[in-house]
Amino acid sequence: MQFIDEARISVKAGDGGNGCISFRHEKYIPKGGPDGGNGARGGSVMVQADRQLNTLLDFKYKRSYRAERGENGRGKDQGGKSGQDEVVKVPCGTVIRNAANGRVIVDLIHDGDEYIIAQGGKGGRGNGEFATPTNQTPRFAEPGTPGEERELILELKLLADVGLVGFPNAGKSTLISVVSPAKPKIADYPFTTLTPNLGLVRYAEGKSFVIADIPGLIEGAHAGKGLGLQFLRHIERTRVLVFLIDIVSEDLKKDYQILLHELSSYNPAILKKKKIVVLTKCDIAEEGEKKKFAKMKFGRGVVTVPISAVTGEGVRDLLDEMWKVLSGNGRKQ
Repeated sequence: MQFIDEARISVKAGDGGNGCISFRHEKYIPKGGPDGGNGARGGSVMVQADRQLNTLLDFKYKRSYRAERGENGRGKDQGGKSGQDEVVKVPCGTVIRNAANGRVIVDLIHDGDEYIIAQGGKGGRGNGEFATPTNQTPRFAEPGTPGEERELILELKLLADVGLVGFPNAGKSTLISVVSPAKPKIADYPFTTLTPNLGLVRYAEGKSFVIADIPGLIEGAHAGKGLGLQFLRHIERTRVLVFLIDIVSEDLKKDYQILLHELSSYNPAILKKKKIVVLTKCDIAEEGEKKKFAKMKFGRGVVTVPISAVTGEGVRDLLDEMWKVLSGNGRKQ
């Protein structure tokens, strides 16, 4: 399935029904009073989070959503029927913005969260509502009010506990395929991963967490280079950042600083998250080098774990560190 994490839609709530102008016409009652009924309210447009959805793909094909109009009032004091609400289902983790000014209207995180995004119009009053001692036969009624209309931008931010961050071809997809049932595309060239991948890691009996493989960053990503900012939003909700750095890099610490800079340039608050540094492809390093790399310091409390996703070396140690941090038992940073 194609992964779509941003969409633009228009919504229109139903207009309220008009009030009715009517008078009683019955045998032996030549001058019946007003009996125009009230118009009904228009349907509202609601957005609802649904855990069964994981992409905004549906909004690529349908971009306009309208709720039902309220019925007009009728004679004999009969009110109209209210318009039916329109429910727009979105994946959990969807942020909805006003397209006119970019402001966030609502952030739907949990399954079943809902919000009225466009309010239906009010029904107008019939002429029966306007009868007074001095005007017993009002020949006017109230029109219904229009329903709200909006242009919206939907942004999906994946909900994951751990986010994998690194340069293209650092081994992120290989790692997530080893520790979870996720099967992303893996190849020996940069930008193999073009969309985020989620995997469920079953750490132990009754203990599991979700890991997200984010497409690779390059220097200048915050300014739009490579895949740019397209997928950085997906790590904003993660609790732990795992930086994957190729062990054969000429300068491991420089690579780490570049990744930190790209994240802080996008959103400085991201750097407040707990961090783990993973040195990948350690199967091609000498034993002495592995021990030296494992002792490298990347910051206060930041654990360094050399691994090989191919041979499985160090993978269990990495999962242990992830679980420690997620459960609140990791080192202070």
